[in-house]
Amino acid sequence: MAETETLQADLPESDAVKLDMSVEVKEVSSCQRHVKVTIAADEVAKYRNREIDEFVEKAIVPGFRVGKAPRKVIERKFNDQISDRVKQSLLLDSLAQVNEAEKLVPISEPDINVKAVVVPAEGPFVYEYNIEVRPEFELPNWKGLKIDRPVREFTDADIDEAIEILRNNNGILVNSDEPAKANDYIVTKLTFTHEGKVISSADSETLRIRPTLSFRDGVINDFDKLMVGVKAGDVRETTVKLTENTPNKELQGKELDAKFEVKEVKVLELPEVDNDFIFQFGGFESMGDFRDAVLDVLKRQLDHEQRRRARAQIADALTSSTQFDLPPALLDNQSIREAQRQVMEMRRSGFSESQIASQINFLRQNSRTQTAKALKEHFILEKIADTENITDDPVDYDTEIALMAAQSGSSPRRVRAQIEKSGEMDILRNQIIERKVIDLIMSEAKFKDVPYEIKGEQEEALNRSAGSDEVESDIPEVTEEEVKEAAHEEATKPAMKGEKQPAKGDKLA
Repeated sequence: MAETETLQADLPESDAVKLDMSVEVKEVSSCQRHVKVTIAADEVAKYRNREIDEFVEKAIVPGFRVGKAPRKVIERKFNDQISDRVKQSLLLDSLAQVNEAEKLVPISEPDINVKAVVVPAEGPFVYEYNIEVRPEFELPNWKGLKIDRPVREFTDADIDEAIEILRNNNGILVNSDEPAKANDYIVTKLTFTHEGKVISSADSETLRIRPTLSFRDGVINDFDKLMVGVKAGDVRETTVKLTENTPNKELQGKELDAKFEVKEVKVLELPEVDNDFIFQFGGFESMGDFRDAVLDVLKRQLDHEQRRRARAQIADALTSSTQFDLPPALLDNQSIREAQRQVMEMRRSGFSESQIASQINFLRQNSRTQTAKALKEHFILEKIADTENITDDPVDYDTEIALMAAQSGSSPRRVRAQIEKSGEMDILRNQIIERKVIDLIMSEAKFKDVPYEIKGEQEEALNRSAGSDEVESDIPEVTEEEVKEAAHEEATKPAMKGEKQPAKGDKLA
């Protein structure tokens, strides 16, 4: 519905009034309702007379003093404006009454085509709309679940490996005349074709040679085997099978030919782990403090993995015993929100941007299945939160934002502003509530400890679709202007009272 508008954006606030109206609600699916509202003619006349009275009092009409123009003249001259205001007020007041009377819990705005709705000059005012609501279901038993929990005692070797990753993330790329090795970089022209037709291309992409190369809609396995040994001027070809999530619907599930024309080979010059190196990650003055901070990041990542696995097992246990349908439109909208939620979760836990990009590509490749599971899980966790009176507190937001700020090297004030600007505060709220519910479920669970294996970064994630030239991102990016603004803000403004400031080690990820 291209013409459909949301009331939240288009209608002014209006005081709720008890209207004489009738409501018909039809269940389209477990999450969808079709609503027909009929407002009595007397109510419409009352609202119209109220608007006319206000126009008579305030309207400016040539030849008459303000407030002295005849009522008939006002009605004729301002008929369209009066009708629009009547429509707006009736819609807002009636919608609030519908939700309350019918016990509807909306999860989206009603898809009312506001422009197409007409208030009749006489008779009742009738309009219809579809709305997505929270599904009704019996809450499954969530107490006493059996959950595998990964555990690990971190060693000096683990810390050494984490420091090596930091060195890699802060190395400098330089040209090389040697054949490419695993973990080197190539600058390549990339072309995808299907039956001889070019589907998408990129003139210059810099890629790290890792076992897997992922796109938003497909994966190339054994990418390292394909590229090890290449030099500038070499060409390598392979294939990639597209997922159902590719933007090009005609190519869903099809196989594309992928061609890599290597322009350059680059290697990383790694920095030495000296006093200058450790100081840039949080002002460390001793190697011991630096290694302790690295260990803290590893522990946070283990905590994230424990929660991730517990959440997955909880979701499997709860959703398998709870059945309800999810409309396709809701899944499409939610896929972006689920990606944003996972970005927030991983950033607070100290993961690198490349690790986050890999996870987002995995979600995009399996969006429909993963999103349906995550959305069902959300409804179940939300219902447990309602039942157990779990709510969010202001301190929860301070904690979450401080952790995310720590990973970006920004200030909590700046991160909060970015979240608010992008309209993601409700996603953060859901994350806070759901974490509390998961904590509650885990407090009642029975655990079996299993070894936690640290996996190195095995995937190079490219933020593009193989089946389309569209480039988009679920990972919020900061513009150069925002960086300059943030730097100026931090240099000229004192810290807000009570605001948590970045501590040593904040930039270790």
